[in-house]
Amino acid sequence: FDHCSPFRIISHLTMTSEIDGTSSITRKRPFILVTGTPCVGKTATASILAERTGYKHICVGDLVKEQKFFDGRDEKLDTFFLDEDKLLDHMEVMLKKYDEEESGVICDYHSCELFPERWFDLILVLRANTDVLFDRLSKRGYSEKKRQENMDCEIMQVVLDEAKEAYTEGIVFELPSNTIEDMESNIARTQQWQKQWLESND
Repeated sequence: FDHCSPFRIISHLTMTSEIDGTSSITRKRPFILVTGTPCVGKTATASILAERTGYKHICVGDLVKEQKFFDGRDEKLDTFFLDEDKLLDHMEVMLKKYDEEESGVICDYHSCELFPERWFDLILVLRANTDVLFDRLSKRGYSEKKRQENMDCEIMQVVLDEAKEAYTEGIVFELPSNTIEDMESNIARTQQWQKQWLESND
């Protein structure tokens, strides 16, 4: 679709939310997930978007650290083992609360397949060129091994493929995130999308 156009609204987005699995509450504001390989700009994009829309921002990576939702550590990969059950149970309560408050939500995380499809109305998969990503990973202090693993992940479009497999095709969008201009464009398009979402679900 045209680079300047917002994302199209499809009938899937008019569905009611069933976050707790037992009740059906009509969602008044959309829930959005910003995902992608580490250092593609997820948190920066999500935080600015949340500020401009007034939506709640959940940085899932920070949430995991704050609540200690991990079970041991892999020293070779320099990472913690995520306790998905604890994370999902906690987020389910958070999202239900925001739903009841009629607040929109913008989450960001480097993975997406672990979340129930019903949680989100839009999935944004940010992508970065390898040279840009290499510099960002290096500046963040990633080890050579961890940097290469993330580079390989981006080259093989692992997160994008996960998103396409885990969610309805019509709500997954791949967006470039190499420059400030890219980020501003992505934010503007998403703001336009959420305006159309509100109009179509009014």
